[in-house]
Amino acid sequence: MSNISYTTEEIANILKVSKLTVYDLIKKGEIRAYRVGRQMRVDAQDLETYKAKAKGEIYPPPHSSQPTSSLVSEKNTALHSPSPSRPIIISGQDLSLDILVKHLEKRSSLYRPLRSYTGSLNGLISMYKGEADIVSTHLWDGDTGEYNIPYIKKLLVGHRFLVVNLVSRWAGFYVKKGNPKQIQTWEDLTRPTIKIVNREKGSGIRVLLDEQLRLRQIIGQNIKGYTVEESSHLGVAGAIANGDADVGIGSEKAASIVGVDFVPLIKERYDLVILKTPENEPFIEILCDTLHSPSFKNDMKAIGGYELSETGKIIYETI
Repeated sequence: MSNISYTTEEIANILKVSKLTVYDLIKKGEIRAYRVGRQMRVDAQDLETYKAKAKGEIYPPPHSSQPTSSLVSEKNTALHSPSPSRPIIISGQDLSLDILVKHLEKRSSLYRPLRSYTGSLNGLISMYKGEADIVSTHLWDGDTGEYNIPYIKKLLVGHRFLVVNLVSRWAGFYVKKGNPKQIQTWEDLTRPTIKIVNREKGSGIRVLLDEQLRLRQIIGQNIKGYTVEESSHLGVAGAIANGDADVGIGSEKAASIVGVDFVPLIKERYDLVILKTPENEPFIEILCDTLHSPSFKNDMKAIGGYELSETGKIIYETI
């Protein structure tokens, strides 16, 4: 058993819980984990230890062949070992978050950034439940024309939080090369000859589409392809490139990666949300320093497709 290890996804399947729950158990120290590159792994014996503790059992079992002196020695070693780095779960799907993780890892060994590829709305819900430390969000509110703050205030009621800008970017239509069907407006999606590919519920782009349709009194179910979903910008752009649909919605960067045409519609403010708790205070300082650093901004400029004029700016902060 000692040579067997599992990924967080495999642990989630074994325990029949979500990956975010697994991350939360690791974050709380209830399951021991370690990193291999950017991937978290859990040894089989550590999983069995967690399951035994959850059942109220003593582990290792009473008939274990391991000598008591060995167990005492291991305990003493653990007590005098350096404190492990604290896992920080960063929720979101954009490439900019991968760049951010790389820079956070360089800045401090006290924290271990982990990625959770969850959409904006679902990420905020996870944060409310204590299952995410940083949530990236680009949620457009049709009633105010504002990004993020209306949703954050409603979903994180009772919490103290900080909202800081990561980047701005264009969202728009992915269309085939040359835009043969001349798709330019939200109303064009209702044409019977147009088939779309959608994003999953809870993603920022899905919220943008549904809000735009609501304001125009367009019923989404009447749009051809509305129920066909992809879980990423690249998946949507890929569906257009493969001819599975005529149009999809996403960020400009994915269009350039996949090689489809892009029709810009709205500039998104892509923000980070972090709870203001005593244990998060040191990390907030590291995060803000990283966002303001020339090295981070230079890496973001190098990959292109982002505006950095407000990067690191505090957009909103509770008292």
